[in-house]
Parts: sequence; structure tokens; C-alpha cells
Amino acid sequence: MNKQFEALKKSRELVLKKIEGLSIEQLHKIPEGFNNNIAWNVAHLVVTQQLLHYKLSGLNCLVSDELIEKYKKGTVPTETFSEEELEEVKELLLGLPDTLKEDFEAGIFTEFNEYKTSAGFLLDSFKSAIIFNNLHEGMHLGIIMALTKLV
Repeated sequence: MNKQFEALKKSRELVLKKIEGLSIEQLHKIPEGFNNNIAWNVAHLVVTQQLLHYKLSGLNCLVSDELIEKYKKGTVPTETFSEEELEEVKELLLGLPDTLKEDFEAGIFTEFNEYKTSAGFLLDSFKSAIIFNNLHEGMHLGIIMALTKLV
């Protein structure tokens, strides 16, 4: 499992490196042909990881319900982050993988509610959720990379 946690951490570092130096306006621009923006994708990564690992394990998520409601699957950008809010999301993006690993090592993930993703993957264990989340993170890293070229 250590490699899975390393992959998550590395993916998050790549996202932050890719968006480094972009303005608030660039992060929130929705290019033609897209239905979201870079800021939405970053917050969506934070929210999805929490839902897949904590909520499906019957635990409380470590992010606010408000953040979850705005950036979960099926949502679209409706607001613009302030600089302060953006920094908070970036801190969550980078810090939550360490917390996830610590919580895993502490043995808190004892239950799991099966979930079939919109991509058709059946998540039947915490481990399968970790693997799928890393795939999900890679897909959104690719979207973020494409968006950075258009903003």
C-alpha cells in the first residue's frame, strides 16, 4: 500500500507544480469546450478522495460539507475562490494524503460500503478505493494539464 500512498502524494505535488504561478482569473477560466476550470478540478480532487476513502468507510470526511457539496461529482463551478480560500484548498490537497496514510496505519478503516463508480468500477474495499482514486487523480491531472494550456 505504501506505493499507492506515494503515488497519491506525487500526483498532488504534480498538480500544484502545474498550477504554480497561475492567477486567480486563470484558475477560474472555463475554456470553450470545457464545463469546468482548474480551480474546480483541484477542489474536486480533495473532495473525491475524502468521499471514496472516509465516507465509504463510514467515517466523517476531513473537509467541510460545504466544500463537498460544491465540488463533488456532478457539480460545475459556481464560485470563485479568494486567494485565502485557494491557499486552504491547496493545503488540503497536499496535506490530506499524509493524513490518509496515518489513518490507514492507525487502522481506522475497518468497514467499507461497496460503490460502483460512474466509470463502472466496483469499489468493494478500502484498497480498491485507493487504487481507483489514484486513477481518478491521474485523469484530472491530465485535464488540469490541458486546461493550463488554454488559460
